[in-house]
Amino acid sequence: MTTLVQHVPDSRWISVVFLQGEEADAVLEMIDRAGPGPAIEYLQQWDFGDETTEAALENGYVYDAIPAGSTDRTIHDDSGRYALTYSPHFGYVSLLRSCELHLEPTLAVALERPATAGERALAEHPDEWFSAHKLSAHRATHFVAR
Repeated sequence: MTTLVQHVPDSRWISVVFLQGEEADAVLEMIDRAGPGPAIEYLQQWDFGDETTEAALENGYVYDAIPAGSTDRTIHDDSGRYALTYSPHFGYVSLLRSCELHLEPTLAVALERPATAGERALAEHPDEWFSAHKLSAHRATHFVAR
């Protein structure tokens, strides 16, 4: 039996809002025109505090590190609380918020069989999934909380 142990940090990033298509185009134009600061402020309207945190936890939009691909641009607000990731090339914007979560210090996964290469890679590099993830139509726009 193989046991994989992965550290789960207390500070995580949660998704506040992800926009794609025409909605993202408007924010991308705002970034080009006025810079990322106003875009971060605009996207904060989708952050409903604890409600957003709970919805992100429930829907799996919680990350150890800011999920960003190699073509993404990432900007933090002055407080370091929010991160804006965007890609003019792929036409999307995402606002994330740093969040202190009360989680167990480790997550142990026991397997009754030897771990596959994919399972070992995921345990060693848990954040690599997003950068390799292809955006699909069913994820075109999601609002974590309204």
